[in-house]
Amino acid sequence: MVIKWNLQLFAHHKGGSSTKNGRDSNPKYLGVKRHDGQIVRAGNIIVRQRGTRFYPGKNTYLGSDYTLHAAVDGIVKFTRRRGRKYVDVIPLAD
Repeated sequence: MVIKWNLQLFAHHKGGSSTKNGRDSNPKYLGVKRHDGQIVRAGNIIVRQRGTRFYPGKNTYLGSDYTLHAAVDGIVKFTRRRGRKYVDVIPLAD
C-alpha cells in the first residue's frame, strides 16, 4: 500500500533571481522658473539650482538649498557682473 501525501505547508512560488535594476530617484525639477522680463511677486521662486550658478542680486535672496527667490514684487532681470551671473528684481512703480 502506497500513501501519497499532498500537503502544502507554505505559500508556493518558485524562487526567482534577484535583479539589480528597478530603482530610480525622483526628478528634482531644477532650472530657471522665471525668465528675464517676467513679472514676479515677493517670495516667488526664480531659479532652483544646485550650488550658485546664479547669484542673488538686488531684491533677491538665496534659500538654504541655493534657490533664488524674489524679495519684492517686480520684473526679473538677469545680469553679468565681475564674471558672475546675477539675478535682480526691479521693483514695480506703485
